[in-house]
Amino acid sequence: MSFATEKMGERLPIVGQISPASYSAGTQLTAAIDMANVRRVAFIVQTGVLGTSATVDFKITGSATSGGTYADVTGRSLTQIVKASGDNKLALLEVTAEQVGAQGWRYIKGSLTVGTAASIVGVIALGDGLRTSEAGEFDLAGVVEIR
Repeated sequence: MSFATEKMGERLPIVGQISPASYSAGTQLTAAIDMANVRRVAFIVQTGVLGTSATVDFKITGSATSGGTYADVTGRSLTQIVKASGDNKLALLEVTAEQVGAQGWRYIKGSLTVGTAASIVGVIALGDGLRTSEAGEFDLAGVVEIR
């Protein structure tokens, strides 16, 4: 398929998410993402209205196994988003398979932490650099349409 006719959805599988919702203070995680399938993952964090004095933190964690213990991937966290400047904002954080592999890991999760007050937030993760096959084979089960 040529670049001119290829659709982005055929090249960028949706590999992770934290559904947009109003989350109380605490941490939400994406499901495990297997970096053996893609060369990089970009996490897009979106805020809606944040609660009074709320904070939003996002980082990428890694593990050798999908159900293992996850630890922070070095240098892969966003600057904290705060209520004073954080309503209706977007941020993107990318990680490569090499960065994850350098720490001896194969799997990653996005970790979103809301602090202080309930806030409307969500995350979507896109894979890139497919190692095999087509993007549709790696899309989350909840993806209902790619056009």
